[in-house]
Amino acid sequence: MKHEIVIKSLAGIDDAARQFLKEIGQNKLVALYAPMGAGKTTFTSAVCRCLGVAEDAVSSPTFAIVNEYKTASGEPMFHFDFYRITRIAEALDIGFYDYIDSGALCIMEWPENIEEILPEETLKVYIHVSEDETRTLTWED
Repeated sequence: MKHEIVIKSLAGIDDAARQFLKEIGQNKLVALYAPMGAGKTTFTSAVCRCLGVAEDAVSSPTFAIVNEYKTASGEPMFHFDFYRITRIAEALDIGFYDYIDSGALCIMEWPENIEEILPEETLKVYIHVSEDETRTLTWED
């Protein structure tokens, strides 16, 4: 089934994040594919807000590669940024499989840099930016 969520402005991003969480169901591995500046981290921050993560805790893990957050229910959530990864071994060195096997929600930015080790069940979400700055998220399950 094909899914699509349109985000017309930042004012609607939290509603889009709530809809996204509802539509992905039990999917815990989410890979965000989008060009630089498309809003991957901004959208992930909105997802975190919807899950009750302390807002000041959320930041881009570009240098750390992975950030761990706690949701309002106390569950862990992992936010990856593989932008700086140039070798698969770098992802493995941080314990990638331990994170994705944890059962926690894992949102990954720049997954194309580790494509060969992404599990088959990874939900691949694409963010398209229109000329009017509207963002459209699409995925199939």
